Amino acid sequence: MTHRFGRFFTRRDVVRFGALAGAAGLVAPVFGAASGEGAAITRAIPSTGETLPVIGLGTNNYSPTTPEERAARREVLEKMPDLGGTVVDTAPAYRQSEVVLGELIGELRNRDKFFLATKVTAPEGDAKRGAQMIAESFRRLRTDRFDLMQVHNLDGVDVLMPALRDGKAARKFRYIGITTSNTDAHGRMADYMRAHSLDFIQVDYSLDNRAAADRVLPLAQERRIAVLVNMPLGGRRDGNLLRRLGDKPLPAWADDIDATSWAQVLLKYVVSHPAVTCAIPGTTKLTHLVDNQRAGRGRLPDAAMRKRMEEWWDANTG
Repeated sequence: MTHRFGRFFTRRDVVRFGALAGAAGLVAPVFGAASGEGAAITRAIPSTGETLPVIGLGTNNYSPTTPEERAARREVLEKMPDLGGTVVDTAPAYRQSEVVLGELIGELRNRDKFFLATKVTAPEGDAKRGAQMIAESFRRLRTDRFDLMQVHNLDGVDVLMPALRDGKAARKFRYIGITTSNTDAHGRMADYMRAHSLDFIQVDYSLDNRAAADRVLPLAQERRIAVLVNMPLGGRRDGNLLRRLGDKPLPAWADDIDATSWAQVLLKYVVSHPAVTCAIPGTTKLTHLVDNQRAGRGRLPDAAMRKRMEEWWDANTG
């Protein structure tokens, strides 16, 4: 039995095909062929109108342990701007990620091509420790400015907000925000969204985890706050949605949103929510980067398709 190209195109196929293409020096043509539906989709940051591509990069796993892993991450950062991506999100809590990013971006000399975001906390409510953390982030990432500084996991929002506002006024940070990756913290996040003038929030949201759509995302629209989405493909381990899908074939309706892999289906669902500015899937390999970036092109699900996707997920992934 034969099937039209794309119907059974999984992440595993992307990896195999991309490896062959990369070995032949064909990464750019492969992406061009896979993204013939037009330019990268962008969304405006409500507080300024500046636009960002809807697919970025999460770097929780940017602490390589071998030269090969480091080279793979370097390749991602080298090619990402060529594929239309700009948003790179990191944090001091991500082990060596800030150090590695600083080294790699320095080697590549492409800092100005990225919208660079990191985070800060106030352990035990100590704003001075937060200030020290920010200073260390500047040093580790080898930059004199951050596009976005965020209070990580809502740890010290009230005590850190004056410092974030001052940093923004001094043009050390272009934007400020708060984050959580915990559904149970959405209520607290909503309270902070009402209490503070924020440019961004970052929240967990996926086809399997839609809780943010109940409260946080509508409030972001109301308050005109940009939204970064973490874990759009689920968690790195047991919560990984691609692992749960396994070798399930793509439904026929994937063609209607120009999706040729499960990663694209999942990411297109996330960024099709009108409140979402950018999704930041963790990406450590060039083949995955190409696949993910393609989700930011072509048609996105409308409201009817989003409902259909939710129904399919609930019925088939249990």
